[in-house]
Amino acid sequence: MNDPLHPAHLAETRTVELTAAQALIRYLAALRVASEDGKTLEPLFGGVFAIFGHGNVAALGEALYHHRDALPTLRAHNEQAMAHAAVAYAKAHFRRRMMAVTTSIGPGATNLVTAAALAHVNRLPVLLLPGDIFVSRAPDPVLQQVEDMQDGGVSANDCLRPVSRYFDRIVHPAQLLSALPRAISVLTDPAQCGPVTLALPQDVQATAYAYPVSFFEPRVVEFRAPPPDEAELRAALEAIRLARRPLIVAGGGVLYGRATDALADFANHHGIPVAETQGGKGSLRWDDPFNVGAIGVTGSSAANELAHEADLVIAVGTRLSDFTTGSNSLFRQATVLGINTHALDAIKHRGLPLCADARCALEALDGALSDWQPAEDWSRRARAGARAWCLTVETLTAGARERLPYEAEVIGAIQHSIPDSPERDIVVCAAGTLPAELHKLWRAGVPGAYHVEYGFSCMGYEIAGALGVKLARPEREVIVTVGDGSYLMMNSEIATSVALGAKLIIVVLDNRGYGCINRLQQTCGTPSFNNLLEDAAPRVDFAAHARALGAHSEHVDALASLASALERARAATRTYVISIDTDPARTTGEGGWWWEVAVPEVSAREAVRSARAQYEQGKLQQKEPH
Repeated sequence: MNDPLHPAHLAETRTVELTAAQALIRYLAALRVASEDGKTLEPLFGGVFAIFGHGNVAALGEALYHHRDALPTLRAHNEQAMAHAAVAYAKAHFRRRMMAVTTSIGPGATNLVTAAALAHVNRLPVLLLPGDIFVSRAPDPVLQQVEDMQDGGVSANDCLRPVSRYFDRIVHPAQLLSALPRAISVLTDPAQCGPVTLALPQDVQATAYAYPVSFFEPRVVEFRAPPPDEAELRAALEAIRLARRPLIVAGGGVLYGRATDALADFANHHGIPVAETQGGKGSLRWDDPFNVGAIGVTGSSAANELAHEADLVIAVGTRLSDFTTGSNSLFRQATVLGINTHALDAIKHRGLPLCADARCALEALDGALSDWQPAEDWSRRARAGARAWCLTVETLTAGARERLPYEAEVIGAIQHSIPDSPERDIVVCAAGTLPAELHKLWRAGVPGAYHVEYGFSCMGYEIAGALGVKLARPEREVIVTVGDGSYLMMNSEIATSVALGAKLIIVVLDNRGYGCINRLQQTCGTPSFNNLLEDAAPRVDFAAHARALGAHSEHVDALASLASALERARAATRTYVISIDTDPARTTGEGGWWWEVAVPEVSAREAVRSARAQYEQGKLQQKEPH
């Protein structure tokens, strides 16, 4: 196109003068994505969480105000919490929609580090827009500036580098022309997806530049679904055909790749049992005849028995963390076929890689395998194990009325309170014993009904994350299960949920401390120490605290009372908090697997020496890393 008067050339050369902050927000507001049914277009960004300070209020705040109708601004009460909410929003949308987060410089920015790490570990998209120090250095040092005596270019935002998939510091407004497309590419890439940080020096935010008008034209973001390589597909097919005892491990990539139907077809067509990771739970209906339940350290007896005997593990969309592999001891005898969009995830556990979108890979394998089946007794055992585990779950969650309940019984009460359409409820959780019990015992009817953050096992995620889920799925009931420890760590977004009209049902299980780690501590040979709070802190009235934040609330003293309280919570129009006392000592014995936690090699305590001997015995079962 050499003609300077050509219409396309004229359109390209037309410019509009905007500040860097105005250009950034205008660009984000113009991005679109196809709706879940594919019939309409929706904004890629559902909004921007913002806590303003001197590093972002003047320039970025002005830009957000101008675009507040196209790109809503939401105010939270804690920077880490609002980033958790943004991450959860993306997860609830299976990574197809997302949010941005802006903070001032200093503590506002560093409060993002934990949430960024959580998003990084869980492969979830969030756009972080922290303010930064002046590029001009005219006022130096500024309020909240971290001064590095060896590097004048370092600011507090550099803490975000190791926990960002893409990091850029915008030191000139023109840099947005390349930085923003790169950021969106990472946020929407099936393999690279994760947090993106664009650090925004406050003087650059306010600086004007003549941007091409075409840069802001509405654009529909397409999500790639890479097909399998032919050579890798042939190798995968050969490995499956040689297998007699295959097991599928379904991870979060099944959900993000919209591969749940393909998984069900593949498993049932060929008679292959399916076990689910924390991220992949809900990939297959809980009552599917080939769903043998959760896998790994927090797994079901049915899934782990099969995993230990499998000769082939087909790992679909999972990063194969230690909780999934039993610290590399669970399927040490098996060949691993890694189906993943990211090559480094596909080759974990010395795996045979099939780098591809989960749906594309499963459909290709299914078509090529024709009527191939594993050993007949293997499929029969899988179906029997799935049925037996369902009965075990029913027993464990029934509830013993004559004593203080523990997590499994509270989970059962919540599950049994769900009305006729269980797929409408979403359970949210994160750290402690609750994720272990939920992984084993929760019955997920549809994809997305189970939302547990366990990649980073981040205490404090629960309530903030649930807010993000509710913003993503306002038509569904969102139920938070949270321990007293996590509640005390981060609860401010109860007030945000009330202010936004985003109703949550929050069930607080009060076992007076960190019950999960207390049990682990004793298993490793040390007496209970610094975990339970019976002698160290006053009893907290969680119901009164929640009321002070604007929620409805009540305390119940038994499982029977919990059932009626849940009915009242469902009928309520705003966030409802229910607290219940629970037993810190009891936990579910069924299922589970060894997990490597290093025990001291020498100790004066016999209990520690005994725990060390058991630890060394467990390590003998590990698969060698090389």
